[in-house]
Amino acid sequence: EVKLLESGGGLKQPGGSLRLSCVASGFLFSSYPLTWLRQAPGKEVEWISSISSGGKTYYADALKGRASISRDNAKNTLYLDINDLKPEDTALYHCVLPVSTNYTIPRVRGQGTQVTVES
Repeated sequence: EVKLLESGGGLKQPGGSLRLSCVASGFLFSSYPLTWLRQAPGKEVEWISSISSGGKTYYADALKGRASISRDNAKNTLYLDINDLKPEDTALYHCVLPVSTNYTIPRVRGQGTQVTVES
């Protein structure tokens, strides 16, 4: 069974930074692409970043320049670093094992970690 467990969310100050982590199990982590999605209150799910099995990274325009996705295959862990946090970054952030043909479409999604950005 594929499991994805996110952590690292919480209440953050505008202008601050955070690191989200996702520990994965149930599949050969190093062989698969991985994705972060987020859903803000009252809004649709938004793709924000993906990383291929080979380490190639992709970012949504909304976070380009402020976010960094990375993976540690030895630890079966996916990371998302975001700096210069803005109130509009407030959302539930999900770690996702995507379908192989489209990294924005989830095959399996974790329960998420809530990030709230406010002063």
